Amino acid sequence: MSIGKMRVGKYELGKTLGEGSFGKVKFARNVETENPVAIKILNKNEVLRHKMVEHIKREISTMKLIKHPNVVQLYEVMASKTKIYIVLEYVDGGELFDKIVNHGRLKEEEARRYFQQLINAVDYCHSRGVYHRDLKPENLLLDSHGVLKVSDFGLSTFVPQLRGDGLLHTACGTPNYVAPEVLNDGGYDGAAADVWSCGVILFVLLAGYLPFDEPNIASLYKKISRADFFIPSHFSSSTKKLIKRILDPNPVTRLTIPQIIESEWFKVGYKPPDFEHGEQVSLDDVDAVFNDSEEHHVTEKKERPESMNAFALISRSQGFNLGNLFEKQMVCSACN
Repeated sequence: MSIGKMRVGKYELGKTLGEGSFGKVKFARNVETENPVAIKILNKNEVLRHKMVEHIKREISTMKLIKHPNVVQLYEVMASKTKIYIVLEYVDGGELFDKIVNHGRLKEEEARRYFQQLINAVDYCHSRGVYHRDLKPENLLLDSHGVLKVSDFGLSTFVPQLRGDGLLHTACGTPNYVAPEVLNDGGYDGAAADVWSCGVILFVLLAGYLPFDEPNIASLYKKISRADFFIPSHFSSSTKKLIKRILDPNPVTRLTIPQIIESEWFKVGYKPPDFEHGEQVSLDDVDAVFNDSEEHHVTEKKERPESMNAFALISRSQGFNLGNLFEKQMVCSACN
């Protein structure tokens, strides 16, 4: 008898892809379309206990606002009495980070292609008032065709959360990729800070290592604040020029995304993204997932296992060839 699979709404759950503090990510299949998806399953009690409700709401809302070919798509969000289910696009090519770890630095053409896709995604996020704030190769996924997908909007923010001065005031992100102004206490422009992180990513793609990397955090911050880094000699002159202008410690004179797109290096083989813009997005279901009203709860059930008789079970078993058994019987009858 086969083991029954868990079904949540129209999704059949499969293997675990990853685990985090508040739950896990599972592979799943939409039984109506047969399409694969990834489902982030969060434990409601853990989210409430750690006062993470607003954080999770923000991540879900942000991802619903962003519909772009280079951003992991959020399809829907559901809830049961004890769980929150975030249904995401399944991206099967791994992290860009793993590609660098396993193969070292990339050739300029390949690095440029990924960087172009990254800038396309970040540009669109900014046009929707969304700032990622934790851009790094670990948060850039690749699909089976090598298309880059930005993921993990857990530290992102968007326009309604800005103070009256129009600046962000929460220092967050991964230290090696964080812009100098984020480390100060005076507020920062989210777009300029994301551009800096994109510059660090470009350096890593081409060099195979970080431009700013010190075991001591105070030393690391000093280097970042001065943009004190060494450019390898194998970088082309146009690459060096672009990276120096992106990794400018002054956010006012740092290159903007429109300026990056117009740069000589970036324009080589560049194809602007082609996708549908502008559909209205409802965020009503974001509040609904934290509402304990029974009408909003998705059905969770264990599928009944398929019953099998002994013959069917044997015939499905790999390595058990019934043909051999019949052949031996025939040989024995011939002997008689």
